Amino acid sequence: MSMMVLAVFIAVALFAFGALVIILIAGGRSPTEVRLAELGALPSEKNASFNGLMRGAASVVLLPLKPLRNWLQSNDEDLLERLSVAGYRRPEDAETFLTCKVLFPVIGVLLSTFFGTQNIIIYGMVLAGAGFFAPDAFIFWATSKRKDRLNLALPDAVDLLVICIEAGLGLDQAVLRVAEELRAPCPELAEELLIISREQRAGKPRIEAWRSMSNRVDLDAIRQFVAMLVQTEKLGTPIARALGTFADGMRTQRLLRAEENAAKTTIKLVFPLVFFIFPAIFVVLLGPAAITLMQGLQQAGK
Repeated sequence: MSMMVLAVFIAVALFAFGALVIILIAGGRSPTEVRLAELGALPSEKNASFNGLMRGAASVVLLPLKPLRNWLQSNDEDLLERLSVAGYRRPEDAETFLTCKVLFPVIGVLLSTFFGTQNIIIYGMVLAGAGFFAPDAFIFWATSKRKDRLNLALPDAVDLLVICIEAGLGLDQAVLRVAEELRAPCPELAEELLIISREQRAGKPRIEAWRSMSNRVDLDAIRQFVAMLVQTEKLGTPIARALGTFADGMRTQRLLRAEENAAKTTIKLVFPLVFFIFPAIFVVLLGPAAITLMQGLQQAGK
């Protein structure tokens, strides 16, 4: 009977995990993908029917957990903001996040049944708590990585802006040109610049569009850059000169960060040397001597 219950638990866990993978991978189709499918650039009918079928099956599996997901959504007011800072801005990303936050504890409780029946409650609580906070930890990690990439790409973007403006382009046209150039090395910054361009085309003032970018990214370097642009706009300072000065300061900061990381390398190498390199060296150097000493003691004892 216990083996049968265990088999049922395994089947439920695998089915729930499969549903989660389907939600994360299949997902919904963005408006851009729908438009490309209409134009024939994407296979529309087969993929749309497959995604709809999989999402329907996943929604049936997760139907008992829907009240809890709605409760989490109502009590997490800054969810969309946190997902936006991490780079997840599609409407279905919030649903995926809440689904993972509800489903991971269930999977953790099911996995706790594999550790035996003696401490099943403790393992269940630990795995359920880890599953509940795992999506938040992933969002925190994704936000940190995205900010690091933006911080590294911003000096190059400012240099390209200076070159474009000195070549005769206006600031708006220079932003579009820089976005095209950064599409491959840093798609995150290129996306932010394209959003600024679209907002200005929709009628939003330039300063408000740049301030919206600083709020979306939540990065100090971007805030300083936007503040410099706002100050230049108000005082009438030549934009190329201001951007050049700002780019020099950012390059200096990046050089100082690189030197700081290089100086920390010596301290970081101490622990691998002590725990991994030195024991191997001691075995190679002292091992033959220890073996010879033991053989000599054995012969002396005889």
